[in-house]
Amino acid sequence: MFVTMDPARGQEAVGGTPGNRCCWLIAAILCQLALACAADGPPGAAIASAHPLATRAGLETLQNGGNAFDAAVTVSAALAVVEPYSSGIGGGGFWLLHRASDGRQIMVDGREKAPGAAYRRLYLDEHDNVREGASLEGALAAGIPGLAAGLGHLATNFGRLPIGKSLAPAVRLAREGFPVTQGYRDMAGWRLKALQKHPETARLYLANNALPEFGHPIIQEDLGNLLEQIGMNGPGYFYQGQFAQRLVEGVRAGGGIWSLEDLRNYVVAERAPIVTEYRGIRVVSAPPPSSGGIVLVQALEILEHEDLAGIDHITRMHIVIEAMRRAYRDRAVYLGDPDFVEVPTDRLLAPDYLAGLALTIDPKRATPSAELGDTPGLSLRGESTTHFSIMDTDGNRVAGTLSINLPFGAAFVPPGTGVLLNDEMDDFSIKPNTPNAYGLVGDHANSVAANKRPLSSMTPTFVETEDRIGILGTPGGSRIISMVLLGVLDFGDGHGPESWVKVRRYHHQYLPDEVQFEPHGLVAYEQEELRRLGHTLKQTSYSYGDMHAVMWDRKNNQIFAAADPRGEGKAALLPDP
Repeated sequence: MFVTMDPARGQEAVGGTPGNRCCWLIAAILCQLALACAADGPPGAAIASAHPLATRAGLETLQNGGNAFDAAVTVSAALAVVEPYSSGIGGGGFWLLHRASDGRQIMVDGREKAPGAAYRRLYLDEHDNVREGASLEGALAAGIPGLAAGLGHLATNFGRLPIGKSLAPAVRLAREGFPVTQGYRDMAGWRLKALQKHPETARLYLANNALPEFGHPIIQEDLGNLLEQIGMNGPGYFYQGQFAQRLVEGVRAGGGIWSLEDLRNYVVAERAPIVTEYRGIRVVSAPPPSSGGIVLVQALEILEHEDLAGIDHITRMHIVIEAMRRAYRDRAVYLGDPDFVEVPTDRLLAPDYLAGLALTIDPKRATPSAELGDTPGLSLRGESTTHFSIMDTDGNRVAGTLSINLPFGAAFVPPGTGVLLNDEMDDFSIKPNTPNAYGLVGDHANSVAANKRPLSSMTPTFVETEDRIGILGTPGGSRIISMVLLGVLDFGDGHGPESWVKVRRYHHQYLPDEVQFEPHGLVAYEQEELRRLGHTLKQTSYSYGDMHAVMWDRKNNQIFAAADPRGEGKAALLPDP
């Protein structure tokens, strides 16, 4: 879905947090100077999210006097209710923020953390073999959730409404229920056996232990009560006291290793975004423990050395694929939780290093991944995720990407809590060089350790020029970064969000050494020409991604929002034109 709004007011000054490199600082200063002459803000507010009920809930909060950050609390909580297969109060996420009043840009890191009792061999047996399914299903697969803490942080530090008011629409959705859609049935069908194994999960998300029919109401009374209590008492209600005790007891009864100390000690982190300038576009994206920003910026900086506008279509596509290949390789080797491992950000984003990578691209031949060096590979999970984009009339903006990993996460709900647990522990490298369920492997930088955050591919992103401001992101596991890359390139070609969300998608993640593409992602002649260049191609059986985006055209003072036609989301403006 795509909507736009005609101009009614002036434009908004936009600033940002400069990155580590000098060019980032220069870009930030130039951006602020160029935009300082702007007027008040966009002509309306915009929300694009993965579910119509979540978008509607966010609009309600804006209408009640909330800003973009309050609306982000509402949309996050509403998605936790109506998309239990993609996010939830038992999961976590990243919220990339821009505050218009002072230009501050920050990422709120509400990523899950490993329990304090976790250790490197947690999911291995006595013979050092991976225990099948142990990191994917059941209470042992769950990290300590960060969503509730993230919502509290947003409301307290950036919003202007009491958190209870922002959570009220989600409370109502949980208690009154929402109808099962085809998307819900598809996700529940994928995890049906896992959902059926756990009585409380089956009671909440199935119908008589079977796949619910289209339109069947999903009512979550316990979740509604929990959200109401968080609204009344703050997120501490989730992490301390009687509810936390009940949660830990339920997790341990299900074979998990959570403790009250794990919950009590969970805190969100504020992290400086990864920032660069690409062909006059200031790109602001997620820092570690997300790999998204570094991989995205590396790919863009490699492409900065290529004449994309002056080459033919196939060569351009080939070079984009080769940039993906090289950036994803570095992800495999160097990235992890920055609180536990030293991430060489400055080196990875050094201009001379990236110029050297660009020189290794042969425009007439695919580079076999093995020729780039021997590395352990990747760990790029998080297939079931959700994203939303918000901008308010002051120019505040949020790109939020949330996840519980596989659809319906660990498929386990501690009885009486309403909390569907994540299975984000599988985002760790369970064992070096051992493939996970998606055939991906990882290494020690992302190994399991107590209180550590697993590496993520979530890539909430801002793109900024003097004339246009864009917000975008998507679910899609390891393909998230390549989808955002293609969206940013489309922004650079002058297109709006209705185009970004529809871009045909192809992907290379270094290993396996193949170009993956969705149905119709590559037409026949493109496939033929890429094979001629030496690429191995693999078509997915399904369209992937669910991008939701917003853009403010400052030159013409129009605001746009778009929801990915591959999903069930909705884009909306306030006031509705």
